[in-house]
Formats: sequence, C-alpha cells, structure tokens
Amino acid sequence: MELNLHGKVALITGGTQGIGRATALRLAAEGAAVVIAARGREGLDKATAAIRAAGGRVAAVQADVAKAEDCERLVAETVKAFGRLDILVNNAGTSSTGEFESITDEIWREDLELKLFGAIRLARLSIPHMKHQGGGRIVNITTIGAKQPRARSMPTTVTRAAGLAFTKALSKEFAPHQILVNTVCIGLIRSAQQDGKAAKAGMSPEAFYAKLGEDIPLGRVGLPEEVANVIAFLASEAASFVTGSSINLDGGASGVL
Repeated sequence: MELNLHGKVALITGGTQGIGRATALRLAAEGAAVVIAARGREGLDKATAAIRAAGGRVAAVQADVAKAEDCERLVAETVKAFGRLDILVNNAGTSSTGEFESITDEIWREDLELKLFGAIRLARLSIPHMKHQGGGRIVNITTIGAKQPRARSMPTTVTRAAGLAFTKALSKEFAPHQILVNTVCIGLIRSAQQDGKAAKAGMSPEAFYAKLGEDIPLGRVGLPEEVANVIAFLASEAASFVTGSSINLDGGASGVL
C-alpha cells in the first residue's frame, strides 16, 4: 500500500535511533519532509545522513522536549524549514522503573516532563498550524504497560497511562478540526536500551532477544520498522476515519485490548 505523504511535513521526537529513526525513514520514503529532534548532536548528524542517503528531505533540531523553550523552538524551526506542520510523532522517552519506595519526587517529575509534558507542549504548539491547514495527525507512543501495569513499573506506566488519557481527550476536542490523534502502545521492541540490558547481562543481543521472545505469543521481539509501519499508516489518508484509538503493537503479549 502506498501511503502517499507527498507535501506533508512530519516532526518526530526521539528521532535518531530505534522507533524514531525508523519512523523518520518510513515517512520520508512515503514522500514527507521530516524533522527529527533529539538531545545529542552526533546522533542527529548520523540519522540525518541516513535519511538523505535514502533520498529523503530532512532537517534536524537539537532539542530537549522536557524543556518548554526547546519545544517552542522545535516547532518554530520545523515551520521555518518546510513551511508547515502536518504530522507530530511524540516518541521521545525512556523506560524509567524501580521500587516504588525508592522513586523520588525528582524522578517522577523528570518522567512526567519528558513523556507527558513534552507531548502536551508539542501538541499545543502544533495544533494551530494543523488547524490553519484544515487538519493533521498526532501519534503518541505509549506502552502496553499503561493499560496493564506490573509491579515495580513506575513511574513509566503511570506517565504512559496519562498519555492514553491525553490521546483520547485530545482526539475528541480536535476531531471537528480534522486533527486525528492516536496512540501506538508498544511492547518489547529492539532498541539501544535493550541492547544495553543485554550487555549488562553478559549476553549477545540475539541471545537476549531470543530469551525475551519466549514470553511473547508471536515468539519474538518486535522491530522498530514494524512500529514505523503502523505510525505511517496512522499518519496517512488510509487512516482517515481512525482517531482516539490505541493500537497494541506487542506480538500479542498484552492481556488487554
């Protein structure tokens, strides 16, 4: 299926590796101009080179979405680079978990600023541009743990659950403006963070992922490109009647819809 995003402009946070990078490459392949954002300059340069080598149009902005001023600059530079903003992918985030009694106010605050307030601020800044153009797409990346939290999964599962509520409420408020808002709830996906866990456990990445896949009905861990395919669909006209939805992308691991 050709999703035909020619003429569209997409802003992707956490765009230098994993899901963010795969999404930028996928949207660019469909014809969208993409703006990738991340905190590290080196990662931005490498991802930008990869997207350009694949024939995509890309701009890179060094920004920390946990900071309000960086969010403002990020949206402003997106519009400056390509003249509009049609698609926002709120992907920036990490998995912060621990024993509840050990989680300080500062850890809670940092998690909320990065994953929730970052998405809130960027949506608030992007929506006026989308309204002016007659519509747009917002895709928030959350996790299946937001629906079915485990013990010792905070603050991430609580922050991600707030992201689900944010998605649903936003979708209802801006449906009259043809701004469609959805969330992709990921399970175990290959990532640099998982690679780090493998190294810490003294295992090769392949052995580590094979072990993780034993508890997944499909028998394996997901790929960033598989997440990117779903995001691209939601960003396209093929999903023109999909809003306020949550898609589990977890190989069947979650016990809830």
